[in-house]
Amino acid sequence: MKSLGLYLHVPFCKSKCLYCDFCSAPRPTEEELEAYVEALCCDLTEKSERCRDYLVDTVYVGGGTPTILSAAQLERIMERVTAGYHLASDAEITAECNPATADGALFRRMRAAGWNRLSIGAQSANERELKALGRLHRFSDFLETWELALAAGFENLSADVMFGIPHQTTESFTETLERILACKPRHLSAYALTVEAGTPFGKRGEAALELPDEDTVVEMYERLTHVTARAGLERYEISNFARRGYESRHNLKYWNTEEYLGFGPGAHSDFGGARFGNGRDTAGYLRGEDIREEYAVPDRDERLREYVMLRMRLREGISRGALREQFGEVAGDRGRLRLYHQGDAGE
Repeated sequence: MKSLGLYLHVPFCKSKCLYCDFCSAPRPTEEELEAYVEALCCDLTEKSERCRDYLVDTVYVGGGTPTILSAAQLERIMERVTAGYHLASDAEITAECNPATADGALFRRMRAAGWNRLSIGAQSANERELKALGRLHRFSDFLETWELALAAGFENLSADVMFGIPHQTTESFTETLERILACKPRHLSAYALTVEAGTPFGKRGEAALELPDEDTVVEMYERLTHVTARAGLERYEISNFARRGYESRHNLKYWNTEEYLGFGPGAHSDFGGARFGNGRDTAGYLRGEDIREEYAVPDRDERLREYVMLRMRLREGISRGALREQFGEVAGDRGRLRLYHQGDAGE
């Protein structure tokens, strides 16, 4: 059976961070949450027939803040996945979680329902920086959430951090890394701030945000690579670091151009030879409408360009054998395209 990843989007948060451009809305009502879970479960059932020949080996529930849902709602979602799809016995099943949005009871029920990986958004260990980002939690909340997850049986824990954010210095970023790495995460994602148009940050403008300059951001990234390596986390992708064997299997599907199917507003898919994406119309999704806004069937050249671009994000780079297996012979403007990957070089 072909392998498949499922991405399930939860477009709600307790509050909207000042930098966030994701499809999410703050302060949903209990009625909205219940209606959304029902719509998501119906969507999972409707698409399951198309996936009968696939083995689902990764499930990723992102947002938004998935842990804004109740334990019963999360259990219903997982029950619908296991009932409608061939789920691998060793599937990686991830949920994103913001600190102070879950307690030990929720984590225990999630673990019992099948989740085996959590991605917890720390962003910073500095209280001034967290406040500048519009985060609701304090770093002590992150530490408490981390301990609750461990106590509930989650061993595969990932933390998110940001750099290049307001008021941040190389020293404060280093302190954030050291305090988070002291928790011994299996995985760390580190993202440079991008100021997106339409967000509160975008409306204020970069000049008003007191952002570190470009040279300082470069210095932060260099520090990131050194500190993580010293802690035993290998950089396997530009923004992602992991202990050996704990790389995000779901995200690797994106970078390896493997198939995945997205559910919910703002979710994208690469499935059955086509790429398609949903619009951000949560209200339409709740009404059961088709909210797909994008659909394309990339040709060989488009797939090749995408493969090269995405694989260059990875430590392994481009494998000549895998490239030829997928695309056959590849010619460039000046004869054969020369391809390089770690430890090897050639045509």
